[in-house]
Amino acid sequence: MYLSCGDSLFDLFGIEESDDVAAIGLSGRVGGSPLNVALGIARLGHPAGFFTKISSDLFGRKLAAFMDQEKIDRRYSIPTDRHTTLAIVSLDETGTAVYDFYIDGTADRSIETHELPGELSDVVGLHLASYATVTEPTASTLIALAKRESTTKFISYDPNIRLSIEPDVGIWRDKVREIVPMATLVKASEEDLDMLYPGRPIEEVQADWLEQGAEIVVITLGGKGAKAATRSGIRAFEDSQRITVVDTVGAGDTFQAGLIVWLMEKDRLSREGLSRCTSEEIHAMLRFAMKAAAITCSRQGADLPRRSDLGLDVLA
Repeated sequence: MYLSCGDSLFDLFGIEESDDVAAIGLSGRVGGSPLNVALGIARLGHPAGFFTKISSDLFGRKLAAFMDQEKIDRRYSIPTDRHTTLAIVSLDETGTAVYDFYIDGTADRSIETHELPGELSDVVGLHLASYATVTEPTASTLIALAKRESTTKFISYDPNIRLSIEPDVGIWRDKVREIVPMATLVKASEEDLDMLYPGRPIEEVQADWLEQGAEIVVITLGGKGAKAATRSGIRAFEDSQRITVVDTVGAGDTFQAGLIVWLMEKDRLSREGLSRCTSEEIHAMLRFAMKAAAITCSRQGADLPRRSDLGLDVLA
C-alpha cells in the first residue's frame, strides 16, 4: 500500500450567479493535494491509504464515505471533532484555480507526533505534500514520520506551495530543505519554483535537490510539459497534450499519482529501481503522468482518471 499523508478538505466552487445578492450557490467536491494523490493511485488499481485526521462534521463524514467508496484505506486516519478544512475555488481568466482557505484549527492541521501510527509493515511508500508540511503541529509530525521510514520506504514529496495558507516563503524554503534529503522522488511545479527561488533556472534547482539527496526531480511546466532530472544523469523533457481545459484542480496531484503508479508497474519504486531507469523509461513515465493529468484538466474539480480512461487493462 502507498500511504499518502496530510491535507484532506472540501473544494467549494461558486455556481450559477443569482440576482439575489444575499445568496451564494456552492458546489462541493472532496479535495486536498495528498488525498488526491491517494485517489489517483487507488483509481489506477493500486492499494492506497491515507493518514490524516478526519472530522465528525458533515464534510468529514463525506470524506470518510468517499474514501470508503474509492477504496482508499483509512485505517491510519484519526477521528476528531475539529472542523474540516474548506477551500473556496475560483478560476482566473486562463482557467487556473485560485484558492481561499478556511483552515484555522481544522482537522488535517492538528496531527500530533504522539498520534503517529506504529509499524507500517504493509506500506511501500509515503507521500507528503502541500500545506500539511509547513503548518504545525502536522508538519513536524509528518517530517518525524518521514525520518522514521525513509531508510526502508520510497518517499515522494510535492511542496505544492500555498501562500494563502502560509505566506512566509522562508518557512516553505526551510521545510523543503528539510524534506528533500529524505525524498526519493520530488515533484514541483514551475510556479512553486518561482515562489521559492525567484529567477533561478529550473535545471539549477533540480541539480541542488539531487545533490541534497533526491533520486529524481520532476518539474511540471503547466501547459508547456515537464522536465525530469535523475542522479544517474538523465535529463528528459516531454511536451504536454493539447486539450480543452475545464480547470486545473487536481492536475498536479494526478501527475504525481501517475509517476508513482508508473514506477510501481515497472518495478522501479525504489532508489535502486530509479537508478536503473533508462532515458526512454523516464520519457515514458513523463508521458504517462501527463496523459493522466490531461484527463483531470478536462473535468471540473479533482476528478482523477481510472485505468479505463487511460486505456489500461484491469489489474489481476
